[in-house]
Amino acid sequence: MFTNAHRQLITLILLYFSTIIISTVTCSNSNPNNIAVGVNWGTMTSHQLPPEKVVEMMTENGFKKVKLFEAEKRIMEALIGSEIEVMVAIPNFMLYDMSRDPVYADYWVDANVTTYSYPGGVNIKYVAVGNEPFLKAYNATYLQITLPALKNVQNALNRAGLGSEIKATVPLNADIYESPESNPVPSAGDFRLEIKDATIEIVRFLYLNDAPFTVNIYPFLSLYGNPYFPMDFAFFDGSNHPVRDGNRVYTNVFDANYDTLVASLTKAGYPDMKIVVGEIGWPTDGDVNANVKNAKRFNQGVVKHVLGSKGTPARPGRLEIYLFSLLDENKKSIAPGSFETHWGIFEYDGKPKYELDLTGSKRDKGLAPVVGVQYMKRRWCVLNPRVKDLDGLAKEIDYACSLSDCTSLGYGSSCNRLSLVGNASYAFNMYYQLQGQSDWDCEFNGLAAVTWEDPSVGECRFPVMIAYGTSVVVHRKILKVLLGLLEGCIVFLLLVS
Repeated sequence: MFTNAHRQLITLILLYFSTIIISTVTCSNSNPNNIAVGVNWGTMTSHQLPPEKVVEMMTENGFKKVKLFEAEKRIMEALIGSEIEVMVAIPNFMLYDMSRDPVYADYWVDANVTTYSYPGGVNIKYVAVGNEPFLKAYNATYLQITLPALKNVQNALNRAGLGSEIKATVPLNADIYESPESNPVPSAGDFRLEIKDATIEIVRFLYLNDAPFTVNIYPFLSLYGNPYFPMDFAFFDGSNHPVRDGNRVYTNVFDANYDTLVASLTKAGYPDMKIVVGEIGWPTDGDVNANVKNAKRFNQGVVKHVLGSKGTPARPGRLEIYLFSLLDENKKSIAPGSFETHWGIFEYDGKPKYELDLTGSKRDKGLAPVVGVQYMKRRWCVLNPRVKDLDGLAKEIDYACSLSDCTSLGYGSSCNRLSLVGNASYAFNMYYQLQGQSDWDCEFNGLAAVTWEDPSVGECRFPVMIAYGTSVVVHRKILKVLLGLLEGCIVFLLLVS
């Protein structure tokens, strides 16, 4: 029989363990210095890291916001209880059905928003309807269906009772607005004539629903697309080529681009429209200007710019941004350029590429990696040194690269200076790793062989792919489950006493 003393002792034990567990769960989310720096988490990769480990890494590094490109179940479940603010997306291929059928929108919202929107669940803030649907390259494919899809999604959120907290928006590319060649200054900016009416209709709907205008801005692409573009103007640490626009002086292309949007919104009648920068970043490979040094310089500059809360010349105040991107993605299309697979702040395996101060504390502390990553065996596929007849080698290299990521071999890239032997070995190894290190995938008509000696040279790294495995890290959700079990056991003991 339990006495009052027993019950008091049990209560004290329960309070003690509750305090420890709650402290463990919340301490990593208590960084007050992080203002508004988010990150994009794309998953177009051949071997994905366990989402639980990635969420823990983001929390450890102080990322308060994340933008997803679709509502992947494993990722949404991994975000439960993390308190990270989430923008979850609807892919472009779903816009047609979403625009035609409100019931389809209801179903999507129920499955991907309502399911996770509960106290202690996923902290969903926005739903991104499509991704850059007005991009010039799409040739107006989504021009007429984006607004109906946006309306149906926001109305579905409203019907679910979530519309006041969760807003639908449309991430648009910065090519939707421009300044005339005759007067290339921000204040002369306006939406492109051929999409102006459709864009303003979207702006009007967003404004009426207190939702932000989301834009993706890439200063790197300004440099990539124009060999005469002044390099220092792409960064945030001063410029020898400032742009003067009346009384305003622009020392970087981001501010000029952002204020071109501000001018476009003002001309449309929405001068105070809230703006979110959905994507901004710098790649680390695949182009002569894409390297770790420039990526660190740019991303640290934009983070400092945001944390300074000074805004831009035409829109002083706080900026909200999502860095692009969290991890490298080796399955992305390289049609826009070989740099597309190298936007990550972290490598494919969750190792940081460079130090980045996300808090403004200026502490000499690097980014925390994803922990407990398991790799395949440390072996590589290379050109067989015993082979003398290299007929057909070019064909085998082309085949390997057509089914893997050889972008680091391009001009100005990290593996650009390899010999013919090195190029072949790199191509063979990328294919071999992508296929899971199967022996028959290191054959190439007798030209290749497996080696246990790392063939990496200088900055050119020959990767070993990650293996799928379970996390060895105790997750905060497990601690919460343990607390629930402990409470249940004690309640049962009290009842039977």
